Amino acid sequence: MLRALSRVARRVGRHRGDDRGDVPGWVLVTVMTAGLVVGLWAVAGPRLQQLFTQSMDAVLGQL
Repeated sequence: MLRALSRVARRVGRHRGDDRGDVPGWVLVTVMTAGLVVGLWAVAGPRLQQLFTQSMDAVLGQL
């Protein structure tokens, strides 16, 4: 997959002429943000699910 992305970046760079083979900054920001979200979700996911379940139980118990 990394090779495919590298090839695409090279092609885009050739057409633009100024950033040959360089990955645009917005791509790096997007990939890094996605990585952070996945990492945090893996660590905090079970606790967030537990908090949501407890909150819903409390709200539905008061009705």
